[in-house]
Order: sequence, then C-alpha cells, then structure tokens
Amino acid sequence: MSLEGKTAIVTGASHPQGIGAATAAKLAGLGAAVALVDLESADAELAERVAGIVASGGRALALSADVTDTGSVQSCVAAVAEQLGPPEILVNNAGVGIGSHRLLENSEEIWAQTLAVNLMGVNRFTCAVIAHMQAAGGGVIVNNSSMAGLGALAGIPAPYTASKHAVIGLTKAVALEFGGDNIRCVAICPGSVKTRLYDQVIKFHMDTHGVSFEHAQQMEAGLIALGYSCEPEEVADIVAFLVSPAARYLTGVTIPIAGGLAPGL
Repeated sequence: MSLEGKTAIVTGASHPQGIGAATAAKLAGLGAAVALVDLESADAELAERVAGIVASGGRALALSADVTDTGSVQSCVAAVAEQLGPPEILVNNAGVGIGSHRLLENSEEIWAQTLAVNLMGVNRFTCAVIAHMQAAGGGVIVNNSSMAGLGALAGIPAPYTASKHAVIGLTKAVALEFGGDNIRCVAICPGSVKTRLYDQVIKFHMDTHGVSFEHAQQMEAGLIALGYSCEPEEVADIVAFLVSPAARYLTGVTIPIAGGLAPGL
C-alpha cells in the first residue's frame, strides 16, 4: 500500500467533514506528495489540512482551481507538476449537490451548474493529467460518483443523480481508451457518508416524516445492511487501496462504498 515517490491531486479537499480532506490525509500518510485543491487555496480549512500533513513529515501544498474553467484546471496541474512532481494519482472528488429533490423545481441554470462541476470538472482534470501520466508510464484516476450514480435515492436532486450516472460512463470510457498507457480509471460510489450531503439527506427525512434529527439518523441507518452511516475516513481507506499497486488489475469498475445500502432502481 506504500505510495512513496508518488504525487497525488485531490480536488474538493478543503472541508473538514469531506471525503477529499480525509483522502488527502490518507494518501499523504502512505507517502504520497499531495496537492489539496479547492476553489480557494487561501481557505483556512485547506491551509489547516496542509499544515497537518507537513507537521507529520509529509509533502503537501494547497492550490486553487475552478473545475468549471479549463484554463484554471490546466494551470493547477502544471503547478503540481512543477512543485511536487508529475501527478500519477488523481482523485476527482469536487462536486456540488444543489437543486431540489422535486424535478420540476430545478431550473436549467441548476442543471448547467451541476453538470459543469460534477461531470465536466471531472473531465477537465482528467484531460489535464493524462499527458503527465503517460510520460510517467502510468497512473490512477479515481472518480467520486455516488450511490445516486447507480440508482435514485429519495431526497437527492435529479441533476445530481444524472451527473453522477454520467461520471460512471466517463470512467469506463477513460479506462478503455487509456488502459494501454497503464492508466487505470475507477469510480467509487459512496452511500451514506457523514458529509454535508448527509446533512441534506437527514433534513429530507426530518421534513418528510416530521421526525427529530436523531430519529432521522436512525431511519437512514435502517436502510443500510451494516446498520450505520460511515465516516469520510472509511471511504478514504478504500480510495487508498484503489490507487495502490495492490489494485493494479482493477480498471473501468464501479465500487459501491455503502455498507449494503441499495438505491431505488
């Protein structure tokens, strides 16, 4: 599982409650030099993440990138290559969950913004790192989809659901096209993870059923075979495996990380 000598990019890495922050810390702990990327590199939370990695003896830096802007993404990747080394690991984690769970309440602007971040943002970063990975002799791209990318979940907006389905399709296309370059591409589908989106789902249970926060959490856990919603660190553990040499024969696959949560199909 060692990632010594590897350079990794993790997008959407600032929020302390997020999968990105947990993943960056995990990869750094395994020896990778990590670029933590978010919309604002001066974000205090991002700076704290980087400081923690450096204090533990790792190499990390904070960089800004707007995933909806190709020039911004290309500049970010170039800065990573210059300051940490050519990226051989990319974790496309940045995403938004805006919109209403009622289809007709979602404007075209919401659809456009969701797709610009959740789908095209993944595509932009993927395109920007391919040449570096080819030159390095290979690499790994992990795209954060969702269990909503495998089905439909109550309380999750339709634009989000559609965008996450599309991420899985993009993952398969990249895996097929660049497998000959020893570039692997896999998708993960987190389920009930205690991030900001989890808070949105719990609020949906509360509003729909008129129950307390605690009861809503119990309802959510009752949908999961293992009986609990996981922490971001549990997702990060699986990402670390997927980018390691131990998973060298996995590509083009979609990995549910959901404890047995089954989405509506």
